Amino acid sequence: MNTAPIFQIQSILILSLMILGIYLRRKRKTHVKIMSAVIIWDILLILQIELTRSAIAKAVQVMTNPWMLKVHLFFAIGSVVLYILMIITGRKLLSGDIKIRPKHKTLGWTTLVFRILTLVTSYWAVSR
Repeated sequence: MNTAPIFQIQSILILSLMILGIYLRRKRKTHVKIMSAVIIWDILLILQIELTRSAIAKAVQVMTNPWMLKVHLFFAIGSVVLYILMIITGRKLLSGDIKIRPKHKTLGWTTLVFRILTLVTSYWAVSR
């Protein structure tokens, strides 16, 4: 069974939910809930891909991977790293550290760009 469409639909839904969370960023409780769901769902999607395709085993073969898969992996791994940074800065912001807001905002927009590019490159990475 070709699981690529299922994964890509989930990826589109995750990205849509992320955009909604950004749109609602001024409603703190709603924003936190939505973005937490986005991060958890995206990590679960990675686990689904790993369980069905052994993605990690393919990813560690950096030298033999096609160029587009390398680009896709860069954005996908970068998104996870950025999620960790978003959690750290978000928790500091929630605890009252207002000085972290500009960093959280910059990381947030960077995370969105990385997540969009992860989705876009997934179409080429899967087709190879």
